[in-house]
Amino acid sequence: MNLFEKIFNYQVISRLDEAGSLALTSQERGWLKTLLEHPASSDAFTAGTLAKLQLLLKAEANTEISDVIIEKVKSHERQVYHPLLRTLRRIMIRSGGIRLNYRIKHGGVKSDQTGFPYKLEYSMIKREWYLIWYNTHHHMLMSTKLLNIVSVEEVSLPSDRVEMLKAKLADLLDSRQEQAAIEVVRTYNPELSRILYAFSCFEKTVSYEESSDTYRIQVTFLGDESEFLLSKIRFLGKRVRIVESENLKRRMQESASKALARYGVEEPNLKRL
Repeated sequence: MNLFEKIFNYQVISRLDEAGSLALTSQERGWLKTLLEHPASSDAFTAGTLAKLQLLLKAEANTEISDVIIEKVKSHERQVYHPLLRTLRRIMIRSGGIRLNYRIKHGGVKSDQTGFPYKLEYSMIKREWYLIWYNTHHHMLMSTKLLNIVSVEEVSLPSDRVEMLKAKLADLLDSRQEQAAIEVVRTYNPELSRILYAFSCFEKTVSYEESSDTYRIQVTFLGDESEFLLSKIRFLGKRVRIVESENLKRRMQESASKALARYGVEEPNLKRL
């Protein structure tokens, strides 16, 4: 194993990220080669991209999982890859507009809805792909399941219109953004990589206070993502604590009060804790 086969050092990872570099381990390359053998890979990649990846990974050993992983019976799961992903990604790369026809919750179809696509997002809880887009008619940010999109058409936009829409999107997102400061309890500094991984889906910066040997994570999130962020903080348990964000502190205290009340711990005792 060479020097860069496994990198857990946060400082090294952050430098690689700043340089736009990505370090892949031999296990990850082998796993990718195995995944490319799945039938869905032909839908996820163009024929040229798929052939190039297979050529680059030709010398890698496959990750043999049939003898070590047994899949139990489960409920029906939709395909993780959606056929519209490639189409929408290309429209976003070209900074194009969109015209959508999509099904609505209580039946019927919304037709000829024009907008500007912002990003594609996958919900691990609902196991659904979503398109986040700006509706140019209603001037609001929309979230639409790809499963509900009947058809999508690219709309060519002049460069000045694109810049105006990007500015509106930025203003809209800024107005919905919140921040929280989360401090790593010093005893758990050696687990920093694991802690940062828990917040990997959020925009964040990390600072280090040498005098107190303390790491602080500044997390930026949208208002409707606060409960999801709290679930990550609860998952980490006593490894972290919220030091800035009165709203998150209040929600954490509320959930802790309810949990302790189930076991007969009264509010006065909770305050002493």
